[in-house]
Amino acid sequence: MKSKKHLVGILFIVGVLFLTACSRNKDAATAAVNTALDSYKAVSTDARQYVPDQAKKLEDTLTAAKESLDKGDFDAALNGAKGIPDTVKGFADPIAAKKTEMTAAWKDMSGVGDMVDSLRKKLITLVSGKGLPAGMDQAKFDEARSTYDAAAKAWDDAQSAASAGAMGDAVAQAKVAQDKAVAVMTTLGMKVPAPPKKK
Repeated sequence: MKSKKHLVGILFIVGVLFLTACSRNKDAATAAVNTALDSYKAVSTDARQYVPDQAKKLEDTLTAAKESLDKGDFDAALNGAKGIPDTVKGFADPIAAKKTEMTAAWKDMSGVGDMVDSLRKKLITLVSGKGLPAGMDQAKFDEARSTYDAAAKAWDDAQSAASAGAMGDAVAQAKVAQDKAVAVMTTLGMKVPAPPKKK
């Protein structure tokens, strides 16, 4: 009887120790995942824009850690999350370098606004009854106007992105505006400005 009571006591102690260990593991895993989430949140916008491949890989790791935590696999959650803050710190230099590159590229695209404005003035002149360029019918002119509208919108979007500090998006939209503006200028027989010289 005494041995049975002794065994029950041992099992009770083992159970308490097990539950305590589980609780500690859960707390550690939860803390690690939360720390990882907070560290990435601070740079997520820039990371997705300037180092998208690295950001995607980290987000996949973070998602897996959160799923492991939800399933109660605390060791997997802890192991997956604990290295994320250091990975985030490693984003700083490549993000800064890419941001500098995109800022310089944005400055090189400043002439796109002049192209869009020249097109606006040209189209106003043509619509005012000065006549269509030689060899152009109304359908082709309407297509050119539609392409101009798209160029103007892209340039507006580029400026908005630049104002928000999203230089990668600004450059991407500016290139869209430039390509469409060049197409319309070519259609209308206008001189297309030379691209900026690379420094």
